[in-house]
Amino acid sequence: MSGNGTNRPILEVNGLRKYFNVKSGVLHAVDGVDLHIGKGETLGLVGESGCGKSTLGRVVIGLVDATEGEILFDGRNTLAFDKREKAAFRRRAQIVFQDPYSSLNPRMSVSQLIAEPLDINRACASRREMDKKVAELMDTVGIAGRLAGAYPHELDGGRRQRVGVARALALDPEFIVLDEPVSALDVCIQAQILNLLGELKRRDGYTYLFISHDLSVVKYVSDRIAVMYLGKIVETADRLDLFKTPQHPYTQALLSAAPIAKRGAARERIVLEGDVPSPISPPPGCRFQGRCRYRKDVCRSETPELRPVGANGHAAACHFAGELGA
Repeated sequence: MSGNGTNRPILEVNGLRKYFNVKSGVLHAVDGVDLHIGKGETLGLVGESGCGKSTLGRVVIGLVDATEGEILFDGRNTLAFDKREKAAFRRRAQIVFQDPYSSLNPRMSVSQLIAEPLDINRACASRREMDKKVAELMDTVGIAGRLAGAYPHELDGGRRQRVGVARALALDPEFIVLDEPVSALDVCIQAQILNLLGELKRRDGYTYLFISHDLSVVKYVSDRIAVMYLGKIVETADRLDLFKTPQHPYTQALLSAAPIAKRGAARERIVLEGDVPSPISPPPGCRFQGRCRYRKDVCRSETPELRPVGANGHAAACHFAGELGA
């Protein structure tokens, strides 16, 4: 599912923050994120549960309002869009959710579910044109025509997720957020959906933000990978560079826990100390410092910036990036 990653950015995020007011304080879900995605590229976004990656995807797509920052889509700030411009943006940017069952209306059939975005956006001039478009979308994602009248509870997880993909493709978008699109599926079905997404990208040139906690999946689908920890991006790199020479201690720990397919291969297992700090009261300095085996006094007092540490755009937010053994 590779792309060249050298085209102009279709999406740029600068200083993006999303805070939630909760009973115990202010939750820093996304806290100063900078990233970009080239046209036709797949950026994998990986991190532990609760790190803010799904919130980031929803803010980028416009499902959740940002607290602060800038989201440039084709060079224009989506946060400044008026109602008409937001509607146009939603046609160009779509999302596929994690749980295909909960994201589908159980009272609607497959054909109705796929037709819904077309109907809402008045994308077809006639019922006949809509029926034709629905049939084409079902064929594109591999849903048999005989299932047009079936309901979500009558489908397996893979077919339900194919319906979700068809809905996302209905308005011919350019950019798609894939929020844990295979984590709720069996392994064999995961492969089918991942291959489908790869085929669609090669055929139509889609740009993906692929959100997952599964490193093996992210490595398979991504051109570049961004690692997120407690609301911040701590490392970005070409997928092969990231797996070969991780520069941030958190990335190194994540990769040390990933299984190795090659027989007889082994790597040092890095066991992290303690738990992820609360996003309501994140620690000063480096947010990873309380669990890091390399921490020093500067880590407790100064927040490291995401800075270049190698070729091909490799960057890490660590005071000692480039000095640590991978």
